[in-house]
Amino acid sequence: MTDTNAIILRLGALFVESLHIEVPSADTDLFETGILDSLQLVALLLQLEQRFGFKIKIDDIDLDDLRTLAGIARLVAARTGGAGSQTAQVLSLEARHGAANHEGNQPEPRPRGTEPRTGRVETNRASTIGSPRDSVPGEPQLPSRSVS
Repeated sequence: MTDTNAIILRLGALFVESLHIEVPSADTDLFETGILDSLQLVALLLQLEQRFGFKIKIDDIDLDDLRTLAGIARLVAARTGGAGSQTAQVLSLEARHGAANHEGNQPEPRPRGTEPRTGRVETNRASTIGSPRDSVPGEPQLPSRSVS
Protein backbone atom coordinates (compact mmCIF):
# COMPACT_ATOMS: atom_id res chain seq x y z
CA MET A 1 0.00 0.00 0.00
CA THR A 2 1.43 3.41 -0.95
CA ASP A 3 1.74 6.26 1.53
CA THR A 4 -1.02 8.21 -0.25
CA ASN A 5 -3.40 5.25 -0.11
CA ALA A 6 -2.68 4.79 3.60
CA ILE A 7 -3.33 8.49 4.19
CA ILE A 8 -6.58 8.28 2.19
CA LEU A 9 -7.73 5.48 4.51
CA ARG A 10 -6.89 7.60 7.57
CA LEU A 11 -8.69 10.58 6.03
CA GLY A 12 -11.78 8.46 5.37
CA ALA A 13 -11.78 7.46 9.05
CA LEU A 14 -11.24 11.11 10.08
CA PHE A 15 -14.25 12.20 8.02
CA VAL A 16 -16.48 9.53 9.56
CA GLU A 17 -15.29 9.94 13.17
CA SER A 18 -14.90 13.71 13.39
CA LEU A 19 -17.14 15.17 10.71
CA HIS A 20 -19.75 12.39 10.53
CA ILE A 21 -19.41 12.29 6.73
CA GLU A 22 -18.88 9.22 4.61
CA VAL A 23 -17.07 10.19 1.42
CA PRO A 24 -18.07 7.96 -1.54
CA SER A 25 -14.63 7.86 -3.18
CA ALA A 26 -11.18 9.41 -2.98
CA ASP A 27 -11.89 11.47 -6.11
CA THR A 28 -15.30 12.86 -5.09
CA ASP A 29 -15.31 16.68 -5.18
CA LEU A 30 -16.28 17.55 -1.61
CA PHE A 31 -17.31 21.12 -2.44
CA GLU A 32 -19.25 20.64 -5.68
CA THR A 33 -21.25 17.75 -4.23
CA GLY A 34 -22.06 19.77 -1.10
CA ILE A 35 -20.52 17.11 1.14
CA LEU A 36 -18.26 19.69 2.82
CA ASP A 37 -19.48 23.14 3.86
CA SER A 38 -17.46 26.06 5.22
CA LEU A 39 -17.84 25.11 8.90
CA GLN A 40 -16.86 21.52 8.20
CA LEU A 41 -13.85 22.81 6.24
CA VAL A 42 -12.62 24.63 9.34
CA ALA A 43 -13.17 21.49 11.43
CA LEU A 44 -11.29 19.47 8.79
CA LEU A 45 -8.31 21.84 8.90
CA LEU A 46 -8.21 21.54 12.69
CA GLN A 47 -8.36 17.73 12.51
CA LEU A 48 -5.58 17.64 9.89
CA GLU A 49 -3.37 19.73 12.17
CA GLN A 50 -4.11 17.58 15.20
CA ARG A 51 -3.94 14.14 13.63
CA PHE A 52 -1.05 14.67 11.22
CA GLY A 53 0.97 17.12 13.31
CA PHE A 54 1.45 20.09 11.00
CA LYS A 55 0.14 23.65 10.88
CA ILE A 56 -1.63 25.19 7.91
CA LYS A 57 -1.23 28.95 7.55
CA ILE A 58 -4.27 30.74 6.18
CA ASP A 59 -2.13 32.14 3.33
CA ASP A 60 -1.07 28.60 2.35
CA ILE A 61 -4.61 27.26 1.92
CA ASP A 62 -5.43 26.32 -1.67
CA LEU A 63 -8.99 25.02 -1.94
CA ASP A 64 -8.03 22.85 -4.89
CA ASP A 65 -5.82 20.83 -2.50
CA LEU A 66 -8.85 20.22 -0.28
CA ARG A 67 -11.45 19.26 -2.91
CA THR A 68 -10.94 15.49 -2.73
CA LEU A 69 -9.55 12.93 -0.31
CA ALA A 70 -6.82 12.21 -2.85
CA GLY A 71 -5.85 15.90 -2.93
CA ILE A 72 -5.89 16.17 0.84
CA ALA A 73 -3.75 13.02 1.05
CA ARG A 74 -1.18 14.56 -1.33
CA LEU A 75 -1.16 17.73 0.82
CA VAL A 76 -0.67 15.68 4.00
CA ALA A 77 2.08 13.60 2.41
CA ALA A 78 3.90 16.75 1.25
CA ARG A 79 3.57 18.43 4.66
CA THR A 80 4.66 15.39 6.63
CA GLY A 81 7.51 14.34 4.36
CA GLY A 82 5.62 11.34 3.05
CA ALA A 83 4.94 10.01 6.53
CA GLY A 84 6.03 6.59 5.26
CA SER A 85 6.98 4.54 8.30
CA GLN A 86 5.09 6.88 10.67
CA THR A 87 1.84 6.28 8.76
CA ALA A 88 2.41 2.55 8.76
CA GLN A 89 3.05 2.61 12.52
CA VAL A 90 -0.09 4.64 13.21
CA LEU A 91 -2.21 2.39 11.01
CA SER A 92 -0.79 -0.63 12.81
CA LEU A 93 -1.60 0.92 16.19
CA GLU A 94 -5.10 1.83 15.02
CA ALA A 95 -5.68 -1.72 13.83
CA ARG A 96 -4.47 -3.18 17.15
CA HIS A 97 -6.21 -0.73 19.46
CA GLY A 98 -9.17 0.43 17.42
CA ALA A 99 -9.19 3.65 15.39
CA ALA A 100 -11.63 5.33 17.76
CA ASN A 101 -9.20 5.11 20.67
CA HIS A 102 -6.01 6.24 18.95
CA GLU A 103 -6.31 9.75 20.39
CA GLY A 104 -6.80 8.66 23.97
CA ASN A 105 -9.96 8.94 25.99
CA GLN A 106 -12.68 10.02 23.62
CA PRO A 107 -16.22 10.49 24.89
CA GLU A 108 -18.87 8.05 23.83
CA PRO A 109 -21.13 9.39 21.07
CA ARG A 110 -24.36 10.86 22.40
CA PRO A 111 -27.75 10.10 20.90
CA ARG A 112 -28.87 12.91 18.60
CA GLY A 113 -30.60 15.73 20.48
CA THR A 114 -28.92 15.07 23.84
CA GLU A 115 -25.87 17.27 23.31
CA PRO A 116 -25.28 19.76 26.12
CA ARG A 117 -26.38 23.27 25.24
CA THR A 118 -23.72 25.90 24.93
CA GLY A 119 -23.71 29.53 23.99
CA ARG A 120 -26.46 32.05 24.50
CA VAL A 121 -29.39 31.12 26.68
CA GLU A 122 -32.75 31.89 25.12
CA THR A 123 -35.31 33.52 27.37
CA ASN A 124 -39.06 33.80 27.10
CA ARG A 125 -39.77 37.31 25.87
CA ALA A 126 -43.55 36.86 25.82
CA SER A 127 -43.88 38.91 29.01
CA THR A 128 -42.12 41.91 27.44
CA ILE A 129 -43.94 41.99 24.08
CA GLY A 130 -45.90 45.21 23.86
CA SER A 131 -44.26 46.69 26.94
CA PRO A 132 -42.58 50.11 26.85
CA ARG A 133 -39.27 48.25 26.68
CA ASP A 134 -40.17 47.06 23.14
CA SER A 135 -41.13 50.48 21.83
CA VAL A 136 -39.04 52.52 19.44
CA PRO A 137 -38.01 55.93 20.80
CA GLY A 138 -40.06 58.74 19.32
CA GLU A 139 -43.05 56.57 18.41
CA PRO A 140 -46.32 57.04 20.28
CA GLN A 141 -47.40 54.31 22.69
CA LEU A 142 -50.50 52.42 21.62
CA PRO A 143 -53.17 52.08 24.27
CA SER A 144 -53.17 48.67 25.86
CA ARG A 145 -56.30 46.58 25.74
CA SER A 146 -57.21 44.11 28.39
CA VAL A 147 -58.19 40.67 27.22
CA SER A 148 -61.38 39.36 28.77
